[in-house]
Amino acid sequence: MSFVEPAERAELRAAVAGLAGKYGAEYYRARAKEGAYLTELWAEAGRLGYLGVNVPEAYGGGGGGISDLAAVLEELSAAGCPTLMMVVSPAICGTVLARFGTPAQRERWLPGIASGETIVAFAITEPDAGSNAHRLTTTGRRDGDDWVLNGRKTFISGVDVADAVLVVGRTEDARTGRLKPALFLVPTDAPGFEARPIEMDLVSPDHQFALFLDDVRLPGDALLGDPDTGLQQLFAGLNPERIMGAALATGSARNALDRAVAYANERAVWGTPIGAHQGLAHPLAQVKVELELARLMTRKAAFLYDTGDDAGAGECANMAKYAAGEVCARAVDQAVQTLGGNGLASEYGLGAAIASSRLGRIAPVSREMILNYVAQHSLGLPKSY
Repeated sequence: MSFVEPAERAELRAAVAGLAGKYGAEYYRARAKEGAYLTELWAEAGRLGYLGVNVPEAYGGGGGGISDLAAVLEELSAAGCPTLMMVVSPAICGTVLARFGTPAQRERWLPGIASGETIVAFAITEPDAGSNAHRLTTTGRRDGDDWVLNGRKTFISGVDVADAVLVVGRTEDARTGRLKPALFLVPTDAPGFEARPIEMDLVSPDHQFALFLDDVRLPGDALLGDPDTGLQQLFAGLNPERIMGAALATGSARNALDRAVAYANERAVWGTPIGAHQGLAHPLAQVKVELELARLMTRKAAFLYDTGDDAGAGECANMAKYAAGEVCARAVDQAVQTLGGNGLASEYGLGAAIASSRLGRIAPVSREMILNYVAQHSLGLPKSY
């Protein structure tokens, strides 16, 4: 792993930053307040190939890896346009489909995911089981050549803009009689599929939904890939999810820090910019240090994933997600403190970021569960749950 990104990725970052700069935080906030999605930005990013940089070239993508896609999301977020759907559609669903989908499934879904013309949401979390794949109650049963799916999901992002949802359920193992994980591609217009919005205090263009699957009948090829590799498929999508979550959080932290630094350089009290005072300078400098450390771990996790080291990537992806979530929350908090009353004024857009910055500590996995993982797998301590 090089500590200097390849020239191609640096050029990709610059190009994405240029695109995102055309839209910016004002566009993001306006769309969020309208209850609308970032449709124009998403469509343009798709046309330019940025949404599919990790999708194989044979399916219209750039043939790159999660390192490249994470760079795209970080730059969008740094410009004030973070979107969870990049974590979900090209990263989780695109990765799982590329690695495990049948030839027909890859041909059906990947070109649209790469261009942004197709969006696939991801549904694992349930009201009682959370994201514990061994406790999920959503089940698929065979009925002739079809599958019939029943269950509930909660806090599923972007169903309103999605064409389909990759649903994590369980099926019966014919050999053991036990339930095993399985992934189903469910069109959002399928009979028996219902999505209800979850009212949130968070102002975001990425809306949350509760899903109700009531005898949703699906064709046999709706089951993704090999029925015996469901658990492997699931975990193949979770490392990219954490890496992309870290990229979104570090980009958002950059955005907050940039706003705070610009204000601290311009705002003068008693004849000197407020940034000259250590009471503000030191906390901002600390955020900068922690931000660069989080970015390095995110890049390491992406590098390990792209080179096929799933075990190493799992540890680093969790650590990156933890570090990025922490520094994002700290960056926004310190930015608000630096701006004082202006930090809560709509003109500066930081007040709404207070709520959204907490997401990095909660989703897609809480910092407490990450610490459980590190304690058990990195330190070899006894399992606590």
